[in-house]
Amino acid sequence: MKNQGQASSRQAPSGDKMKVLSALMAGVFALSAQAATSEAWVATTTKAHDPLAALHVAPLRAGEQVNVVVSLKLRNKAELDTLTAQLMSGAAGVHPLSSAEFMAKHAPTAAQAQAVVAYLRAQGFTNIDVAPNNLLVSATGTAGAIRTAFKADLHEYNVNGRRAYANVTDAMIPAHLSESVLGVIGLQNVHLMHTHAQLAHVSPEAATPQAITGVSIPNFASIYGASSLPSATSATIGIITAGSVTQTITDLKKFASNSGYPVPNVTKTAVGTAGTSTSGTVEWNMDSQSSLAAAGGSISHMILYNVTDLSDSALSLGYNKAVTDNLARAINVSLGGCESQEGSVEASQDQIFQQAVAQGQMFSVSSGDSGAYECGATAGKAQSYPAVSPYVMAIGGTTLSSSGGTWQGETVWSCSSASTCQQSSSGGAGGGPSLTENAPSWQTAAGVLGSSTKRGVPDISFDASPNSGALVLVGSSNQQVGGTSLAAPLWAGFWARIQAAHGNTLPFPAQTLYQGAASNPSWFHDVTSGNQGYAAGTGWDYASGYGSVQIANFSAAFAPTPAPTPAPTPAPTPAPTPAPTPAPSPSPVANGGFEGSASPWTVSSGVWCTNSGCSGQTAHGGTGFVWMDGYGTTHTDTVSQTFTIPAGKTTLSFYLHVDSAETTTTTAYDKLTVTLTPSGGSATTLATYSNLNKASGYVQKSFSITSFVGKSVTLKFSGTEDSSLQTSFVIDDVAVN
Repeated sequence: MKNQGQASSRQAPSGDKMKVLSALMAGVFALSAQAATSEAWVATTTKAHDPLAALHVAPLRAGEQVNVVVSLKLRNKAELDTLTAQLMSGAAGVHPLSSAEFMAKHAPTAAQAQAVVAYLRAQGFTNIDVAPNNLLVSATGTAGAIRTAFKADLHEYNVNGRRAYANVTDAMIPAHLSESVLGVIGLQNVHLMHTHAQLAHVSPEAATPQAITGVSIPNFASIYGASSLPSATSATIGIITAGSVTQTITDLKKFASNSGYPVPNVTKTAVGTAGTSTSGTVEWNMDSQSSLAAAGGSISHMILYNVTDLSDSALSLGYNKAVTDNLARAINVSLGGCESQEGSVEASQDQIFQQAVAQGQMFSVSSGDSGAYECGATAGKAQSYPAVSPYVMAIGGTTLSSSGGTWQGETVWSCSSASTCQQSSSGGAGGGPSLTENAPSWQTAAGVLGSSTKRGVPDISFDASPNSGALVLVGSSNQQVGGTSLAAPLWAGFWARIQAAHGNTLPFPAQTLYQGAASNPSWFHDVTSGNQGYAAGTGWDYASGYGSVQIANFSAAFAPTPAPTPAPTPAPTPAPTPAPTPAPSPSPVANGGFEGSASPWTVSSGVWCTNSGCSGQTAHGGTGFVWMDGYGTTHTDTVSQTFTIPAGKTTLSFYLHVDSAETTTTTAYDKLTVTLTPSGGSATTLATYSNLNKASGYVQKSFSITSFVGKSVTLKFSGTEDSSLQTSFVIDDVAVN
């Protein structure tokens, strides 16, 4: 039987063991010193972070663990820039790329990613994981290792009682990685992103019947002219979330039932270690309910991309997961932060958003709730990132007047001064020229920016004032909630509805919107009054962009999807039986779900399990799985299979649950190594996991294996456990797709 309980306390290393460890550490530091003196260091996009008002405590302890994400450079960037510009401009004959096409032409190569992996491993980093598009390599390292690997000194800060850290020096890399590495994300958590939900300051039940009042979420479709379009039954919507979303999923299904919608197909995709905070429940409820209703109440799939927290590193992995999955045409991001504080991550995250545009995906991002003053009342006018990225749609906010499902008027969600724009009791729609991002061609060509060369936000706006906010179901009652966090998911749902009406083939919508705005006033409700630091006027402005969109009118701007040509009437002779449509080729991994038996896998004794046969763990899907280690004694288990990777199969994935009785947050005692070995070649380590990766459930892991296509390979999972405190590595649903 596996031991799921606590084992005896771990003993301190013996004197001989300490001598060995000391010798090993001395060797490592000697090698690092040799590398530092023998190779030049090159700057990255990651600069020293300004902690502003945070209270400095001390240099961060050398042994403190920090999660980082190394961002690699896209390939053939000039060619990609041309492609995305053509996609945005609607150039004839230019179509979005498939994920495989993007990998072949623009993603970093597997060799480049593995060079970063090798460097991190040599510097003592653990939990190294390569994203499927090779764009991000995540890892865990100590503050000391970060200083050695990146010349970045981390210091500790107190942020209103929250313990945080930031790099006080720029991050650098050795010259041999300079052609591949763009930046290092995660070297600071002094400044975190924040959501843009704003609770109304009167209860919805007490609101007097008037034009400016809380809105029943299903009414937004008719208010913004979308009711004549069919529901987006073929669409997938993605939503970036953090922390626990258990209540959000429950409430979404209840909301759908109350609204007369079908039960939605909603799933959570965990990205990294599962977060437990419920502080974002109201936000995620509003995002999911409003986007579902805007899409017509019936969609194919809603995916909650669930990151650990709102740190730069966690969000980068979440954005990238939505892009590498390439399932959702509309992805909602109802959060942001001061653009001046996000400068070191903008280049890295912009690459992710640019891949989305190249693949025909759209990120809908809230513009902020602090008026034109996202960076604070004393910092002057500045905007919210990622809303200012030139590869996303920035969605601002209005105060809506409505009656039932009828639009009556809109003004800018206004605030009277820099200080009142910052107050949670008032707030105002984000908008203005960016300090950090240049304007995209589709915006400058429209002539709306005057002499400015900087990205202007927002592009469009929808209801956001808490006084006219959405009635969001939270538990057993409605809460009236606003913020540009309402406006962004409304557009995500509306765009999914437009996409579905056109066969989910439309490119990024900004160019069509900007190019046709002047000659198509019926596309918009022009918002001409209000001020959030910038005054509204006729046409596009920094206060509300083009105003709110009349959805069906804008949908008509796109050419209709051609109907299939009817087949000719068959002659009155028996028709031949049509050949069956070939099914997609299956994964070359046989029995990746471990159903019925472990065969044809080669596994250690006692590793193969079923839900009924092994107490304490369960399968991710079906009933079979493999359970490696978990004894709390010195032990090794292996699971392996040899197969050939055919053309078109470029991604290895599996689900992993790490369960551990270890309590340390700094030391990897028990480890799982994943390797891929081509016939006649040497093993490539894809990832190493440990007790530090323990989580409450399964987490999907995926890797690009493009360089192994056409080869016979052996996939091997190797688990090792030390002498006390069990760690279980549970694996299921292995596939190559």
